[in-house]
Amino acid sequence: MDQRKPNRLKNYDYSQNGYYFVTICTRNRQEWFGIIENGEMKLNENGKIAERIWREIPGHFVNIELDEFVVMPNHIHGIICIKNPVGNRHACSLRDGHTCSLRDGHACSLQKRQYQMIPVVVGSYKSAVTRNIRQIDPGNQFHWQKSFYDHVIRDELSLNRIREYIKNNPRQWDSDRENIKNRRIAVRNRPACSVQEGPACSVQEGPACSVQEGHACSVRGLSPFVLKTK
Repeated sequence: MDQRKPNRLKNYDYSQNGYYFVTICTRNRQEWFGIIENGEMKLNENGKIAERIWREIPGHFVNIELDEFVVMPNHIHGIICIKNPVGNRHACSLRDGHTCSLRDGHACSLQKRQYQMIPVVVGSYKSAVTRNIRQIDPGNQFHWQKSFYDHVIRDELSLNRIREYIKNNPRQWDSDRENIKNRRIAVRNRPACSVQEGPACSVQEGPACSVQEGHACSVRGLSPFVLKTK
C-alpha cells in the first residue's frame, strides 16, 4: 500500500495572516455535488449545502475572510484569508478539550497543528457539510477524503492566477485531474515542487506541483502573501 504523503508544510504556522488556497475532495472522487453542463456547475441539494456552509464560514471564525471559491462535482476549491489584528494571533483556545465546529464558533490555539486556523476551518467545514447532508438523507453514505490539500499564496501574481484558475475550473472539467474519468492517468513520476526548481508553485507553472496532486507547495522560509490595503 502506498504511504500517504503529508499535505501540510513541516513547522509551518497555519494561523499566520495571509491567503491560503485549499482543495477538499470527496472520498474516491465520487461526484456528490452535482454535474457540469456546458462548462457550468449545476449544484444538486448536496452541492447547495456545500456552497451555503462555505459562505457561512466567516460568521463562525473571527478574522477569517473568503475569496474566490467553487463547488465542483467532487471537490471544493477555495481561497481562505486570515486577517488577525496586530498582536492577536489566535481567536480562542481549546480548553476543556472542546472541538471547533461551525455550530459553536470556537477558534483554536497554536499548540498543535490540528488546532491551527486553516486545518480547523477546513475540518469544521467538512464536519458541518457531512452532518447537514446526512440530516436530509439519514441513509446517505457521503464521505470526504481524509485531510485536504493546501497552497500558501506568496504574492499577488499567484493570487490572481489562482483566482482565474478557480473561476475557470468548471470549463476545464473534461481535463481536470479531479475528474474521476481522468484519474487513470499516472502522475507518480512527476517531480515534487522544491526551492531548487526556481519559481514558487502555482496552478500554471508546468513541472511545479499543484494542489490537485497532493503536494504541499511552497518556498520554505517565506511568509504568506498579505494583500496591502490603501
